[in-house]
Amino acid sequence: MTDLPPGTPSVPAPDSASAPLDSAGQHRQHGDRSVRVAVLTVSDTRTEETDTSGQYLLSELRAQGHEVVGYRVVKDDAVHIRSSLVAFAREATVVLSTGGTGITGRDVTVPVVESMITKPIPGFGELFRMLSYQQVGGAAMLSRAVAGLVRGSVVFAMPGSLNAVKTAWEGILRDEIGHLAFEVERHGQPGVLTAPAGLLTAPAGSGMGAPPAPQPGAGGGVAAGLGRHRKGGQGDDRF
Repeated sequence: MTDLPPGTPSVPAPDSASAPLDSAGQHRQHGDRSVRVAVLTVSDTRTEETDTSGQYLLSELRAQGHEVVGYRVVKDDAVHIRSSLVAFAREATVVLSTGGTGITGRDVTVPVVESMITKPIPGFGELFRMLSYQQVGGAAMLSRAVAGLVRGSVVFAMPGSLNAVKTAWEGILRDEIGHLAFEVERHGQPGVLTAPAGLLTAPAGSGMGAPPAPQPGAGGGVAAGLGRHRKGGQGDDRF
């Protein structure tokens, strides 16, 4: 080490505690928070008892200290998927959906989600397929995993297999979910109104029904041509 001239004040080297955080570090600061999350499983064959992917997410979320505000298993049916997402978007900041993201005739999750998105997050699908390619090769292109804002919530639609869900959770979502919730909430979202206290739940006998469903242009569009559809073969839960 070179000696300093007499009278020159020494400058201590910055340590990790005093050095300014980089952008990623600043984002991580918002990760240590409890997030309101709902889990939706889309499958013609699974039940809550056999839903390994959904149960894995529930376990991981609770272990991380997040609040699970909803969980459902629904058939590969556009009406059921959309109604569940509408309900969950009212309660949760993050909605995690598994199943129905492939290309079979029964895979309708992606068009439903895309019809409701007001702000897409294309990076999620890109990162997921990049990670999947390292594991399953070219078959990763068959997954149409997608994410975006639906009114005041961010929805992540993942494949249904446990391995795929673990890839998405451990490789992308687990360390970013707190930051995601912070970004969604910190300025509010256009067109999303917060009901005054006392209006969220109508008093019994008041004649007030449930809040109206989202309207087109505010995250509530209906997937064109996707309603109840014919029963077909079993979908491939890998996607």
